[in-house]
Amino acid sequence: MGFSDATQFWNERFDKEEFIFGKAPNEYLVEQSNRYLELGNSILCIADGEGRNGVWLAKQGMRVTAFDVSDIALAKAKKFAADNQVSIQHSLCDTDGFDWQSNSYDAVIGIFIQFADPAMRSRIFHQVHQALKPGGIFILQGYTPKQLEYKTGGPSLIDHLYTEEIIHDLAKGFEILDLRSYEKDLSEGVRHAGMSALLGLTARK
Repeated sequence: MGFSDATQFWNERFDKEEFIFGKAPNEYLVEQSNRYLELGNSILCIADGEGRNGVWLAKQGMRVTAFDVSDIALAKAKKFAADNQVSIQHSLCDTDGFDWQSNSYDAVIGIFIQFADPAMRSRIFHQVHQALKPGGIFILQGYTPKQLEYKTGGPSLIDHLYTEEIIHDLAKGFEILDLRSYEKDLSEGVRHAGMSALLGLTARK
């Protein structure tokens, strides 16, 4: 899917009054951030959508950069940040179009970035590793193949889903601090609601 196609796809999803993934941050992100991130850290949020995670991080005193392919989502994210009186550096781009500067961030966040097929996923792990400062933290949350049974969110394509084996292979340049597959009742807006098959990764460069 090209940039313009992806923009159109996500704009159609985000073009409504409500926040389709809710306004509260992802629970795994909150748990791992409280453990590994520090006040004033420089954070990059990949495909941050309507801004629920970026805004929460900024409210914790982080310096947040975020990008998304949907201009409609970005407009909502900017208003959400302003409503919460936080400042976030936003860019309209996809993962391949973002300027991944080396050794720039204390942490990179990827929450449900499962638009990525295996080739893009591999590029993202490489880009994240490059962009993190030495000792920087990568926090990733996604769905496992069992999610196809639950149908409570995420892609319907199995090769976009995560297994621990896939993540181990992708994260070879990282020290894995936490890697777990688990099931949990999610309540993250209308798009992520109900029992879900999840994977969480926290890794250090």
